[in-house]
Amino acid sequence: MNKMGRSRRKRKDKWGNRMTLIGITFVVFSLAVTVTIKGATLKEKEQEYAIRLENLQAQVDKEQQRSKELEDYRVYVQTKQYIEEVAKQKLGLVKPDEILLKPSQRQ
Repeated sequence: MNKMGRSRRKRKDKWGNRMTLIGITFVVFSLAVTVTIKGATLKEKEQEYAIRLENLQAQVDKEQQRSKELEDYRVYVQTKQYIEEVAKQKLGLVKPDEILLKPSQRQ
């Protein structure tokens, strides 16, 4: 009877070891699948962020160009040439030595 008791205990221990091994294998496999899926998701987000970064950089470049153009325009507006152009176009002023010719009206 002592021999049979040991045999049953060995079988029970082997069964328990197998179940433990199967459980550990399942947990490791589940973790591997989860890590793979999360890794793929992170790569997609990384690509989205890279595209977004490129778009934002393009906007920054565009705004810097616009800022430079506005600064050039601000400098131009303060010149004598600009003041004369505005005076001629909007106010109709002429220099003392200029002759203003009006087109003849055809009837």
